[in-house]
Amino acid sequence: MLKDLQIIFHEEMRVNAQAPGFRREESDHVVRHVSLTTDNSFIIASSLTEENVDTVIQAELKYFRSLNQSFEWKVYSYDQPNDLTDTLKEHGFTIGDPEALMVMPINEYQCPDTSITVQEITDKKGINDIIELENTVWNEPHQELGERLWRDKQVHPDSLFLYGIYDNEKLVSAAWMYIEMNSSFASLWGGSTLKEYRKQGHYSALLATRVQKARECGRSYLMVDASPMSRPILEKNGFHCLAYSYPCDSPSILK
Repeated sequence: MLKDLQIIFHEEMRVNAQAPGFRREESDHVVRHVSLTTDNSFIIASSLTEENVDTVIQAELKYFRSLNQSFEWKVYSYDQPNDLTDTLKEHGFTIGDPEALMVMPINEYQCPDTSITVQEITDKKGINDIIELENTVWNEPHQELGERLWRDKQVHPDSLFLYGIYDNEKLVSAAWMYIEMNSSFASLWGGSTLKEYRKQGHYSALLATRVQKARECGRSYLMVDASPMSRPILEKNGFHCLAYSYPCDSPSILK
């Protein structure tokens, strides 16, 4: 079953993926998403061999340099050749920490009983609350994330759903979900909770709300790139680890 899920994910969320705000381009060796906004471009899928890997990497660096755009090359642990991340590093890419690709068929989900109230967030104030929460939890600025969420919610309101849990007027936990284009997947993001509110069921409540919305939108699968902190609770809720992903950031090519 896991191999079948991996095949479905690869075809729908990598080879044939579409993303708002990006121009999809497919060559003989890679699938690119070229940014039409201020977001970084990315390569989401590749088909490489040990014989052509260096040539293709050099060609992609040259191509994005011509666009004056930095980009991320998203590598998964089943990609070929096996040492692709090492080869990218030799070409100047910065390799990020691995994340677990977690996927769950929605029909396997068992909704928990909870008394926690989850609110949908649709306005700029709510998104500002999310960014303030993210800044506090991760101790780093998230201004670009806020701009992207607000832009996506305005331009594609039916593809992005944001949720939060408040204690009076204070946002204490938040998460969001994209309904992926031309796909049977919805992708989960966020899931941050203030330290003093953790282990009280907030993550599970946010997950249950997003599962219900994904069902309403006709999606069959949920996916998330999980940190070590999130993976155990996702497995507890029925997610399966299909692979590991590595964000590989290009060397600076901006003029």
